[in-house]
Amino acid sequence: MIIDKIKKINQTEEKNKKNIKASDMLIGKWVKCDACKEILYKDEVHKNYSVCPNCGKHFRLSARRRISQIIDEGTFVEINKDMEIRNPLNFEGYSKKIESLQEKTHIKEAVTTGFGEINGEKVVIAVMDGNFIMGSMGSVVGEKITCSIEEAIKNKLPLIIFCVSGGARMQEGIISLMQMAKTSAALARLDEAGLLYISVLTDPTTGGVTASFASLGDIILAEPNALIGFAGPRVIEQTIKQKLPEGFQKSEFLLEQNTKNYK
Repeated sequence: MIIDKIKKINQTEEKNKKNIKASDMLIGKWVKCDACKEILYKDEVHKNYSVCPNCGKHFRLSARRRISQIIDEGTFVEINKDMEIRNPLNFEGYSKKIESLQEKTHIKEAVTTGFGEINGEKVVIAVMDGNFIMGSMGSVVGEKITCSIEEAIKNKLPLIIFCVSGGARMQEGIISLMQMAKTSAALARLDEAGLLYISVLTDPTTGGVTASFASLGDIILAEPNALIGFAGPRVIEQTIKQKLPEGFQKSEFLLEQNTKNYK
């Protein structure tokens, strides 16, 4: 009897999914998993911490949503919120793009930083947001990350950075590349102070972010099946004219290779 009832519920849900209207998709009642192609109730995904209940795929999160999932409620205090992005190279269209994204995402840059608590333990946290120029690192992102590191040193607190990035921000040229050395030097000071740094790599973490602070954690965690690397696989294949091993830039592959290195 119970089994028959479950079957009936499942059949009803499948029928509902087939009858989803485009208008329902537009108003955000449903979301499609890119991995298994399953159409899911958005609320169901949110209740499952933005992980597909069908295949385990981790959905990409905004900085605000990730903070709400990780930090104890009511304890997050944002810092350096009002740092302004400039256009140092007068790159055409850059300023307008920034204004448009700020209006759309309601954040001022690709990283949100601050103090918070996790199960009552105080931390400094920086969370990158792929919705803002794919989490690319420009001068303000580099400065906010560096300031977070300095706050961790000053207050003797552990540091957690959630990374997601397409790399250095091309619109800022060499200034964006300077942030790699800047953030790495700050992390060296954190290490000298004997403080903990946890780096969490989410999908995707690439380019200059991977080549700097993302890879320098005392503890490095990664989402399942996250793309992690410097250049993207297509760029590498076009450069070396060879077919790459399947999944060679995925987090599981990297874990396997690093485990071999320590055996």
